[in-house]
Amino acid sequence: MATYSVFDRETLLDIVVNIVPLIILGFFFVLFFVTSPYPPNELYRVLGLLLLVVPFVLLGLLTWVAAHYVG
Repeated sequence: MATYSVFDRETLLDIVVNIVPLIILGFFFVLFFVTSPYPPNELYRVLGLLLLVVPFVLLGLLTWVAAHYVG
């Protein structure tokens, strides 16, 4: 009996268009903590983090749902 995985070769090829932006957002998330482009104001820091985290989470969820429908 073969085991079924949602992320097989064809599915990964279909969702790679979502995985690449996730990697780019992750890079900017790490870069945001290394050097903050904003002055030391907590409101700017929180807003900057939200502008990175919210799209990352939503795109991750979209990628997971797309993998289930494509696979």
